[in-house]
Amino acid sequence: MTTRQQPHQSEEVGRFAPSTTGPAHPGTLLAALLCWLDARSLGARVLLRLEDLDPERSRPEWSRDLLRDLAWLGLDWDEVASQSGSSADHAEALDRLEAMDLLYPCACTRSQIASQAQSAPDGGFRYPGTCRERTLRTGGWRSCGEPLRVRLADTTIRPPVFFGEELARNPFRDFGDPVVRRRDGVAAYHLACVVDDTRSGVTRVVRGRDLAFHAATQVALQQVLELPSPDYAHHLLLLEQPAGRKLGKFHGAVAIDELRERYTAPELCGFLAHAAGLQPSEEPVVPGQLVAGFDWGRVTRSDRVVEWTGERLRMRA
Repeated sequence: MTTRQQPHQSEEVGRFAPSTTGPAHPGTLLAALLCWLDARSLGARVLLRLEDLDPERSRPEWSRDLLRDLAWLGLDWDEVASQSGSSADHAEALDRLEAMDLLYPCACTRSQIASQAQSAPDGGFRYPGTCRERTLRTGGWRSCGEPLRVRLADTTIRPPVFFGEELARNPFRDFGDPVVRRRDGVAAYHLACVVDDTRSGVTRVVRGRDLAFHAATQVALQQVLELPSPDYAHHLLLLEQPAGRKLGKFHGAVAIDELRERYTAPELCGFLAHAAGLQPSEEPVVPGQLVAGFDWGRVTRSDRVVEWTGERLRMRA
């Protein structure tokens, strides 16, 4: 890990929090670059948090390779942490939710939820509240072998936004009560995210717009736990459209190892900067050269359709 030498000029803290379930792809690198530029342009700290809680999909080599690839692109971090090291903080949050009588065990399978529930805004299914009246037995959440959900209030949540679309929604009505601890005993995404952001003092969350649907749920959890809410930015995605299929996130066509064989780091950074609207062409550039001119007003709000020719990345008009 490389550390910046100059002192920080603001109390803002950003973070890039990728899951360690596979190799980096262009969308990963774009998200990392925009998060890094946002923080560095403010003179703020920026953290890399490796989200490695999934025991079935996360691998140590993915974490190692991600560190390597982000450094190759030219990104440095003031702190690198693994989410798996925060289990005590996650447990403390579950204790607080249990003390408020908001936790309950859920026996529903995904197929049962899909058969009973209405569609959710993110393309999944709203949890219909089948187990909402259940209670924890003697021994509390620690002795429960089922997934745990938290009862949310039926109210509209308005996350603070500094870039991207407004995020106001009612997470209870849109998604239902979220899972906060999985069947395998690991803290679920929403709970781990808000607890770890607070632990690190994160004030700015920059991530792809595919995660915008969940900001209200996370702010709802922050409010229940009396945790501060960061400001949010949800940026464009890189999309692909394989023949005969709908647009989807551009992550399966090419991984970082193949990109590194055909691009230098400044060339790939130039492509990403052009895709984001930060420069008019794909001229090679290093991240540090983009800091002084970085402004969210220059970042395009439209997703970009990208194809991999086998040799180069190409944006469709």
